[in-house]
Amino acid sequence: MPEKTRAVSAKGVEEYRPHITRAIPVNAVLNCADNTGAKKLRLIQVIRYKGRHRRVPAATVGDEVVVVVKVGAPDVRKQIFHAIIVRQRYPIRRISGERVMFEDNAAVLITPEGELKGTEVRGPVASEAAERWSRLANLASMIV
Repeated sequence: MPEKTRAVSAKGVEEYRPHITRAIPVNAVLNCADNTGAKKLRLIQVIRYKGRHRRVPAATVGDEVVVVVKVGAPDVRKQIFHAIIVRQRYPIRRISGERVMFEDNAAVLITPEGELKGTEVRGPVASEAAERWSRLANLASMIV
């Protein structure tokens, strides 16, 4: 029986993306890794997540999510933003066999169009996120 490939989809040719364990569930609190004034973010939705009935949606490095700012400057507190996950505590297994894990779960805020809201990204950024988001790779000081 021939193997099915998912190379071509409705959106065009999909790039090869290895499976990464989705380790950040909805309601998780993330650190904000940019200079927008936000400190702590709560994940409320994962964009383009296809799940199963009664399973809590979860995100991984490189995913676009919707967050609420829980702690931060008064002008951004209690507001809803889109964000990109840049770090996760749970180990990420790479094709080479090595595993990479970070100290915290972190995200950076973006506009609905995909532009970064901040002008700098603090701390390391996983290469899986930098590959998917080129603007993030330009601002990141360290890509691991």
